[in-house]
Amino acid sequence: MEEEKVILVNENDEQIGLMPKMEAHEKALLHRAFSVFVFNDKNELMLQQRALDKYHSPGLWTNTCCSHQRDGETNIEAGKRRLMEEMGFVTELKESISFIYKAPFDNGLTEHEYDHVLLGSFNKTPTINPSEVANWKWMPLEAVKVDIALNPDTYTAWFKVIFDKFYQHINVNNESNR
Repeated sequence: MEEEKVILVNENDEQIGLMPKMEAHEKALLHRAFSVFVFNDKNELMLQQRALDKYHSPGLWTNTCCSHQRDGETNIEAGKRRLMEEMGFVTELKESISFIYKAPFDNGLTEHEYDHVLLGSFNKTPTINPSEVANWKWMPLEAVKVDIALNPDTYTAWFKVIFDKFYQHINVNNESNR
C-alpha cells in the first residue's frame, strides 16, 4: 500500500507539492491539515483519546478528529471522511479559523501545519474505530481549558495549540457580539 501523501503549502496555503506523510513530519515541512471540533446541544466538545498503539501521541486526549487533506479534496470533504473513519459518523461541517503552527514530538517527528479548524454538531454516541480511538467524552470548553492547565501531559501537543487559538477566537467573537 502506498504511503499517504500530504499537501505541501506555503504561508498563504497555496499548494507547492506532495510528499509522503512521514517524510514531511521528519523534515518538519509546512503542510495542510484540518482539525474537527464537534459540539453537542449543550455546547460540549467531543474529545477523543488516541489509540494506545498510534505511532505518536498514543493514549493522549485531543479534539474530535484531525488529519490531512488528500490532493484535490476540500477541507470539508477531508473532515467528513476522517470523522467517519475515526468516530463512525458524519455531520455537516463549517470552516472556522486557520493558522500555522509547529509542534515537535519526542520521537523526532514534527507537526508543521497550516491547520483549518472545522466545526460540527452531533448529539449521539459515536461508533469509534478502535484502531484510531481508545475512548471519547464530552467536555465543556471551560473544563477543557482548566484540565489542559492542570494536566497538560494528557493532551496532544497540537490540541493544546489549536484549542488555545480556537478559545481565543471564540472569546474575541463573543466580545464583539455583545
